[in-house]
Amino acid sequence: MAQPYKQESVFCSLANCSWKTRLFHFFVIAGPGCMAMLADTDAGSIITAAQSGARWGYRLLWLQLLLIPVLFMVQELTVRLGLSTGKGQGSLIRENFGRNWAWFTGIVLFISAIGALVTEFIGIAAAGSLFHIKADYSVGLGVVFLLGIVLTGSYSRVERIGIGVGLFELALLVAAFMAHPDIETIGSQFLSIPIRNHEYMNLIAANVGAVIMPWMIFYQQSAIIDKGLCIACEDNYYCCRLDTALGSVFAQVVMAGALVLTAATIGRINPDASLQSVSQIAYAVTPLLGRLGGMILFAVGITSAALIASIVASLAAAWGVSEMLGAGKSFNMNLTQAPGFYAAYSCGIIAAGLFVLKGSHLVELTIFVEILNTLTLPLILAFLFILAVRLLPDAMRIKRWEKAALLSIYVCVGALCIFTLINMLV
Repeated sequence: MAQPYKQESVFCSLANCSWKTRLFHFFVIAGPGCMAMLADTDAGSIITAAQSGARWGYRLLWLQLLLIPVLFMVQELTVRLGLSTGKGQGSLIRENFGRNWAWFTGIVLFISAIGALVTEFIGIAAAGSLFHIKADYSVGLGVVFLLGIVLTGSYSRVERIGIGVGLFELALLVAAFMAHPDIETIGSQFLSIPIRNHEYMNLIAANVGAVIMPWMIFYQQSAIIDKGLCIACEDNYYCCRLDTALGSVFAQVVMAGALVLTAATIGRINPDASLQSVSQIAYAVTPLLGRLGGMILFAVGITSAALIASIVASLAAAWGVSEMLGAGKSFNMNLTQAPGFYAAYSCGIIAAGLFVLKGSHLVELTIFVEILNTLTLPLILAFLFILAVRLLPDAMRIKRWEKAALLSIYVCVGALCIFTLINMLV
């Protein structure tokens, strides 16, 4: 079993440094949390938020704000574990629960990540189709881009590129502002919660399910390690927590922007519209925003969301599989030093691209991945919680109120999983 650090004295601090030094230190440390949270607002999540706004106006806007602390608390545990143990989630599962559980979670993670990648490439293809770009070109360019950034051989470079791409999600907020949402309507609908409506409850479940994904947990913990961060500096811990907190806020603000965009346009004019794809949302929204400007903003927002999610999902799969095999798993290693890592990453990207270009069984695959995520998320969260209780040092130990909050989240996620499965089977 991995042994956590026992003494708080291992910490050093920048408390006596100037604010400029501390700010510079934050920007050096920050990144893993923002990357994971930017990826949280992927194409599927944005479609879910858009459907919520189109069908129910602003009546689900409260949920996007409520999910900020939920997202933060779950992902923040990966910060503590990564800094204190120096190991990824897959390695800790293998060491503490055995190789069989490690193989199981590694395989599930890889399949889940492939499914996520398929969803992202569908979003990229749909965004390209708005400008009559064939899927062969848009998806092909996406595959080349994702393969190219990893072959740079530097985690820091990939992180900078990923965050730069992900910030283009702000285009969705610009589009939401252009839609001129009515403040009085937001106020009147914000606390109007039709809790007895079955469709409304389904969308609550869908929005909650779009917030926490297994590959996000694996990604952030491994990214902290690949970046070379450790517990030795107390400010590393606080910077990583702030990084996660800011990312959580940004992710849910983007989701809220997608909801407001469709609530102010489709929800106001045609609330019964069926929105099952990126193209349907774009074609329904853009005439109300101005054909060219609306299309460009929406396409940029969706494409950036899909690309950052693709980077995070594929890296999570590569790290997870490498940890499961006990093989090299770092960007700081070259192809010969970590062949399993680079092979897992490349195979995931190429397989997902081929699935989309082939165009067969995509619906069945999506349903399978959704069921798989639904079944495995409680298990992944259970591993995360148990590892945190077992391994965290005194300086990072989970407080009593945090345990209560995390257990409440776990119960809600478990209930959501049961609710989702019943809906699928009925």
